[in-house]
Amino acid sequence: MNNLILLYIILAGVIAIALAVFMYSFRSKAPKKIRPLFIIVRSITLFALFLLLINPKFKNESFRIEKPQLPVLIDNSASISHLNYTEEAKKFYEELKNHRDLNEKFDVRFFSFGEDFSPLDSLTFSEKNTNISNPLRAFHEVYKNQTAPIVLLTDGNQTIGTDYEFAASKYKWPIYSLILGDSITHVDLKIEQLNTNRYAFLKNKFPIEVFVSYNGENSISSEFSVSHGGKEVYRTTLNFSEGENSKVIEFTLPAESVGLQKYIASIRPLAEEKNKSNNQKPFAVEVIDQATNVLIVSSISHPDLGALKKSISANKQRTVDIKEPVEAIGKIEDYQLIILYQPDLNFFRLFEALEKTGKQYWLITGESTNWDALNKYQNFFTKKSTQSMEKVQGSLNKNYNSFAVEDIGFDRFPPLYSQFGNIEIHAAAQVILEQTVNGMENGNPMAATIEDNGRRYGLWDGDGFWRWRAASYRKEGNFEKFDQFVGSIVQYLASNKRRIRLEVTAESFYYNHKPIKITAQYFDKNFVFDPKATILVKIKHQEKQEEKVFPLLLKNNYYEVDLGNLNAGEYDFEVTVADEPLKTAGSFLVLDFDVEQQFLNADVAKLNRIAEKGGGQAYFIADAGTLVHDLLKNDSFKQVQKSEHKTIPLIDWKYLLGIIVFFLSVEWFIRKYIGLT
Repeated sequence: MNNLILLYIILAGVIAIALAVFMYSFRSKAPKKIRPLFIIVRSITLFALFLLLINPKFKNESFRIEKPQLPVLIDNSASISHLNYTEEAKKFYEELKNHRDLNEKFDVRFFSFGEDFSPLDSLTFSEKNTNISNPLRAFHEVYKNQTAPIVLLTDGNQTIGTDYEFAASKYKWPIYSLILGDSITHVDLKIEQLNTNRYAFLKNKFPIEVFVSYNGENSISSEFSVSHGGKEVYRTTLNFSEGENSKVIEFTLPAESVGLQKYIASIRPLAEEKNKSNNQKPFAVEVIDQATNVLIVSSISHPDLGALKKSISANKQRTVDIKEPVEAIGKIEDYQLIILYQPDLNFFRLFEALEKTGKQYWLITGESTNWDALNKYQNFFTKKSTQSMEKVQGSLNKNYNSFAVEDIGFDRFPPLYSQFGNIEIHAAAQVILEQTVNGMENGNPMAATIEDNGRRYGLWDGDGFWRWRAASYRKEGNFEKFDQFVGSIVQYLASNKRRIRLEVTAESFYYNHKPIKITAQYFDKNFVFDPKATILVKIKHQEKQEEKVFPLLLKNNYYEVDLGNLNAGEYDFEVTVADEPLKTAGSFLVLDFDVEQQFLNADVAKLNRIAEKGGGQAYFIADAGTLVHDLLKNDSFKQVQKSEHKTIPLIDWKYLLGIIVFFLSVEWFIRKYIGLT
């Protein structure tokens, strides 16, 4: 409070007393004995009112004790159960939760993790995947400005996600690894990894790559084989020793019949092996009789071309070639879709050939596009370009309904480059992505699809989308979501089949430790997407004849269901719409592969490394008491007293209004009591 405010308060007190004396000293009918009481009461009332007008501000200081955070991450995956450490994990959790001294020193918070992580509700040890890097990366952001050592209770065996050792190196505070498992080496022979294409073409051979590892001291020999329909189709003998403990097997198998083909790869187990579930791995290949051939035509070199080719060919059902306009003219009949990248004057004859053959194409424009020529080559859209460039981003149009589009974070991707100008579309079109500049839509489409006289066309205005693919990888750890987005556009433009009101998408086979998703789009009679429909899927196990019904949930412009809890086996499914005579049926296979059963030991070495690098320490679960003791004795984690300063205006002090009301009431009561008006 400054001196001027203090002066105002003193003057307010003097004026309040002077006014009260004036009111009750001259011409007052109150008895002289009681006038001093009236003067006091009125002075207090007036002074309180003047204080409200002056509204002085007071500084208030409060203190609080802030405990260091102690997040405890507990592995809730099935591998803990397979290693027989569930009881030890539950016991440790209960001890920490009820440890008085530890809870007095730390703000202890419990989290469980498997494929994802969340505040701990219950421990079931049933998660089908383990992602340790995910919580470590999240806590790096959450606790970067706080004191927060981490207690990590796990076997260290991760099945999905980026390397958690790298994620741990970014964490600011020590990590204390509490190891669920032992360091005893067990003799084990297992199939480490099997790589093959999801699709193969009829009468061709498809490649298979298998990594087999051996953990033991003696030299051994075993048989690796692949069977199909109970018949052995491949066999080889493998020799291992302590020094030569891994093998890579590469071979091919013939695709002899169309459809889903199931195989089982196995390595004959050793008599002394403890875990034999990792000696076998099922896999499947869908054999198709033809591929979708895509041609990219460009007269310039650009990183987009490589990104586009990789995204399209990520689906092995598609082949991609890149040619210059002159080369492409005589070969367009060999392809189901032509992609025209940044057309210029060299594309004139190619556009003529496309019109003669009726081929469908996808136009991608950008910095090097000759819009004057392109406006003459086709009549679906025009752009009056000023030749100046602008940076544009994309925003998903949630009303797009030609095919399902997931929002993969388009508005957070790096900007693309587009020539400044307005695009006018002269045909029936649906916009997938709207162009935005600084977060505001500029009225132009970035990506759109067009249907005209039974043909389909695509438009993408903006080059540099190779950066989008890279950004998607940084966000997801893989290219899958961006490649699926590009693949959906290609699939739609390469097909000219008649649209139906209920379109369902399902894979031919799934692994049971990964999501089992079925998606659907439902349109009303005017072929407008209906977001209010009730869509159900009925799943029937072919062998057990068990039926289950699940609802599909709305996600942007499509419906989706995740059947991730299905057991291995062959299933029939039927998707129906409530109150509509529409249904789509199909079948799929769920392959039994429990990735959490593949481990014999805890990854002691890695858990030791992440602890030591951050200044923490690793303990086995039997030494959990030592961990608690070390946390309590560690003076690096201290409670901090923090002060909070607040400036409070007097008008916020509600009691002052009460004082005014009280003294006015007292004055009124006394006046009435002695008979004054």
